[in-house]
Order: sequence, then structure tokens, then C-alpha cells
Amino acid sequence: MHLRFMSYNIQHGFDYVRKDRIDLSLTADVIRRYDSDIIGLNEVRGQGVIPEYFDQAKALADMLGYYYYFGPSIVFPERGPYGNAILSKYPIKHAEVIPIPDPSVKDEDTYYETRSILKAEFDIEGCREFTVYISHFGLAKAERKNAVETLLKVLENQEKPCVFMGDLNMTPDDMLVNAISEKLKDTAVIFREPLLSFTSDKPTIKIDYMFVSNHIKVHYADIPPVVVHDHRPYIAHIEI
Repeated sequence: MHLRFMSYNIQHGFDYVRKDRIDLSLTADVIRRYDSDIIGLNEVRGQGVIPEYFDQAKALADMLGYYYYFGPSIVFPERGPYGNAILSKYPIKHAEVIPIPDPSVKDEDTYYETRSILKAEFDIEGCREFTVYISHFGLAKAERKNAVETLLKVLENQEKPCVFMGDLNMTPDDMLVNAISEKLKDTAVIFREPLLSFTSDKPTIKIDYMFVSNHIKVHYADIPPVVVHDHRPYIAHIEI
């Protein structure tokens, strides 16, 4: 079965061009433009205690007529939950949040934030059962090390075909990216030329990824020049 995947850090729907509003209709327009079947989202807000924190995954799903699941990584006091989400044209059989441990020592001069991996399982008629993993790794190296260790441990027991995608805050030459590439195929290998994902208007680095298991065939992958949020979306057409 052929499916169109998208990985997108939406910066909680912040309009990167106008820089004065949150507008999820812009996100929905991008998803429609590329006719995406399954979308992994990073930097998504959930229902909180202030108006700016509302169920953004549900809002997007309602706009698109999709199924959804929001997986909070952290709940900010006096604001609300924040994390990853999945949107899908197809029903989600099961979903859960896998916590990523915080570093025991925080000795880097950077911002720390609790992270997680969203796991979603699918059983679509006419397709093999498969699993999708979505994550947004931290800025600190110790956070990313814990994230990769958590992911690799999860993959040890992964028997079905799977897709892993998200903003990993690492460039392709990072040894931790190589550790993932030893377990999963990086869809970027079929790019005709190196493509960058951040920032969307004048990208200088690639920190967004989509990996697939060896059971999956990749027909097309791209990071199109879309300037809506601060990241560009990552898209791939795959066969499961």
C-alpha cells in the first residue's frame, strides 16, 4: 500500500511570515497541498489553563477530517501540555507516549525540556500492520543521547514495519544520527541533492528526518520550500 507521510515541526502554529498570530489553518493548508495521509507533528499545544493553550491536534483534525492523537511530553505550569501529535486519514489502532528520561546531570549551557516518543499503531485494510514513531529531541547533547538510547531500545522489540520521524535537533553528520541509521533507513538517501529544513525562509541546516524499516520501500522524499512555520515540512511517499 502506498502512503504519503509528512513530518512537520509547526512551532505551535505560529505564523512565521507575519509573526503576530497563531494560525493552524496555514498548517492544514500545507497538509492538504501535499495530500498527506499520516502526519507527525512537533511542538504542539494541548488543552491548558490559558486561551493560548488549546487542543491543537483536535483543531487540525477537525479542519481536515482526520483522526488524531496528541502525546504530551511536558505540562508547563500555569500554561498547559506540550508535545507531539499524529494526524491520519486512517483510524489509529493504538497510541501511547513513551517517556524519554531527563539527563541526570544538566551541565550544558542550553535550554532543557522533557521529551518523549509518540507511538501509534495502524491496521489498515489492504496493508500490513505498521507502527509510527514521532519525536522531538532536545537541544542538549545529553538529552539527545537519552532520546536515541530510548528509541533504539524500543526498536529492539519492533517486529512490524515502522516509520520514525521528527525534529531531532541534529545534523546528518552527528554520530547519534548514524546510530539510528544503523537500525533504520534514512529516506534522505534518495534526495537528488542535499536538502535543508531550518529555518524555513533561509535554511542553513537539516535537523528534520524520516526513517523507515527495511520492510518499507521509499518511492519519493523531499523537503519542499514551504515558509509557513519556522521549519520546512519533510514529506515521503512510501510503500508498506
